[in-house]
Amino acid sequence: MNVKRLGIYLNDHLLGSTVGVDLAKRTERENRSNPVGQYLATLIPLIEQDRATLLTVMAALEVRVDPIKVGGAWITEKLSRLKLNGSLLRYSPLSRLVELEGLCVGSHGRVSLWRSLERVAAKDPRLARFDFGFLADRADGQLETLQTLRLRATDAAFSDASVETGEQAPVPTEA
Repeated sequence: MNVKRLGIYLNDHLLGSTVGVDLAKRTERENRSNPVGQYLATLIPLIEQDRATLLTVMAALEVRVDPIKVGGAWITEKLSRLKLNGSLLRYSPLSRLVELEGLCVGSHGRVSLWRSLERVAAKDPRLARFDFGFLADRADGQLETLQTLRLRATDAAFSDASVETGEQAPVPTEA
C-alpha cells in the first residue's frame, strides 16, 4: 500500500469534511424555519461524527493531519460565501440551491471515501475495527435526502413568485 498517496487522499477528504461541516452549519442557520434547516439540524452531528471517524482512521494509519489543507478548508468555506446569488445583502432562494448542491457533492465524497476505505481495510488490519460499509450506506441515504431537498430548492429558486417579488419562495414542507 502506498502510504504517501493514502495520506494525501485522506487529507484531501479531511479538507472536504471541514468545508462540509461549516457549509452545513451556515445553511442550517439560514433555513431554521423550513425543512432544509430541520433536516440539517439532524445531519450536522452525523457529518461531525464522520469527520471525527476520519481523524481516527488517520491516527490508526499514522497519517499526519496536513495543517495547510485544514487552513485551506477554512479559507475555501469563507470564499464560497462571496458567490453571486442575485441578492447582495441577504440570503436568496439561489443561495439555498447552491449550498444544497455543495452538500450533495460532499455527501457523494463521503460515500466514495468510505467505499474506498472499505477496500483498503480488507488489506490493512489496522482498519478492521471500522464499519466502512455502514458509514457508506448512511452517507448514501443522507445524499438521497439532500437530493430531494435540492430538487425542491430548484423549484423554489426558479419559480415566478421568487423572481417577480425578489422574495424567497417557500420550501415545500415534506422532506
